[in-house]
Amino acid sequence: MKRSAFLTLPAVLGLFLALAAPQTTHHFPNPPEPMDTDSKNQPPAETSARHIDLVQVQKDADDLARTAQTIPTDVASVRKGMLPKDVIEKLKQIEKLSKHLRSELNP
Repeated sequence: MKRSAFLTLPAVLGLFLALAAPQTTHHFPNPPEPMDTDSKNQPPAETSARHIDLVQVQKDADDLARTAQTIPTDVASVRKGMLPKDVIEKLKQIEKLSKHLRSELNP
């Protein structure tokens, strides 16, 4: 009998410790906000924060195209041994217009 009491004592003690241990609460993440709350009344922040001047963009694109069309004849002159004096400036202008258009059109 003493032997069974000796074996049950650790079992009772373990059960007591398990019940006496504080219960941990589970913290579940909060669900995300609904995507459609009042979005009908407010314009998207991207379009209201940034305004693209479409007329200026079109002018820059036309200027870029006009300047780029002159480059093949300038390169043909270079092949003949003549470097037109404004070809480097034209290439710089093309690069500048291209960067400007890219920055205007890239969200």
